[in-house]
Amino acid sequence: MALSTAQFNRFMFFKLPSAWWCGVRLIEIDAQKAITSVKHRWVNQNPFKSMFWAVQGMAAEFSTGALVIQEIRKSGKPVSMLVLNNKANFSKKATGRIQFVCNAGDKVSEAVSRTLSTGEGQTVWLEAIGTDRDGHIVSTFSFEWTLKLK
Repeated sequence: MALSTAQFNRFMFFKLPSAWWCGVRLIEIDAQKAITSVKHRWVNQNPFKSMFWAVQGMAAEFSTGALVIQEIRKSGKPVSMLVLNNKANFSKKATGRIQFVCNAGDKVSEAVSRTLSTGEGQTVWLEAIGTDRDGHIVSTFSFEWTLKLK
């Protein structure tokens, strides 16, 4: 059974409450991509009146992690997941609504399949690109996820 965006957002409320309170929401997910959104507000701003980098990171990470969760759930096997490393680049002040898109469903599917077929832990780098309402890139995050059979 595929998880809906509402189920992911409910999961976030209980398991990642700081992201939920900052306004991070999953707005779309399918086999290939996941899109999260977060709006610049008083509660998630930095002293320079733009979105705090860590809030952007939470939204970006959730767009990549949602794809991993979905693929693990689809497999029906017990696979653990954890972020090992991350990189970020900030190219524009983040104000307004920012969307993060991860288009790496194929990479996630391949990594989970390798984990299940070999029984060995795997790592996969997934990228999330954050854009403002005008389509300008404000930040790019890359997360190295580790996958391992439990």
